[in-house]
Amino acid sequence: MKPTKSLRKILAEEKTILVPGAYDALSAKILKQAGFRVVYMTGSGVTASLTGMPDVGILTMTEMVNQARNIVTAIDMPLICDADNGYGNPINVIRTVKEYERAGVAGIHIEDQVAPKKCGHFEGKQVIPAEEMVKKIEAAVYTREDEEFLLIARTDARSVKGLDEALKRARLYAEAGADMIFVEAPQSVDELKTISDKLSDISLLVNMVEGGKTPVLPFEDLKEMGFTIVLYPTSSIRAVARTLQELAVHLCRHQDTKKFETRLVTFEGRNKITNLAHIKELEKKFANFQ
Repeated sequence: MKPTKSLRKILAEEKTILVPGAYDALSAKILKQAGFRVVYMTGSGVTASLTGMPDVGILTMTEMVNQARNIVTAIDMPLICDADNGYGNPINVIRTVKEYERAGVAGIHIEDQVAPKKCGHFEGKQVIPAEEMVKKIEAAVYTREDEEFLLIARTDARSVKGLDEALKRARLYAEAGADMIFVEAPQSVDELKTISDKLSDISLLVNMVEGGKTPVLPFEDLKEMGFTIVLYPTSSIRAVARTLQELAVHLCRHQDTKKFETRLVTFEGRNKITNLAHIKELEKKFANFQ
């Protein structure tokens, strides 16, 4: 089944799904093996992984699409991708949609920030006029070859112009053809409830960023509110970063990993994640390796 069709099927079967963030092929494989049915490629995580820099619009569309292609190849399951602000005007959005579709992803979200964009939970964001974003969405809908390719419109207007403006934009973006709406960085439980109530007829994505502007609520609470996708975009890379920080300190101090080994994936565990057994089968079949 095509990833786009598979994603639509999952969304139709489940009232609400939890989607974790991956930043490379290995992290995506681990998430798949844990049992998740859909994975998200985080722009913040990919930026940190590839450049060691914060999420401030550093990466190009080509860099993001290449990483998406690597992940799709590794997991063969629906991948939703951060496509930032579409990397330019509506004409740029046309190319962006084409490239992500060709990479084999199941859907993308595009936001209404100016370029260069910033993480949705950073200060100092700016948004483009709503009418300009509407044209970007219309261009994306016009361009996609697969009608099941999921187009998610994100608005960052809450932090810039207030919740009422964000709700107004959400409605406009849905009317322009977006399949799902992502109101970024609501700042209280009441705001989350208002979004779900005012936009109850629209499929909604909610973003759970630990320590960010939005309170992190239990999955069941968000499901009860009616959100379709509960996204945990950066938990994976932050967990890896924390463990690597602790390993670095330990190794520098003790000059070995003996007392840290219980926190490492075993040698065989690593081979299981990367499916070395399959490579060995292929070697026997095609390379006469024993």
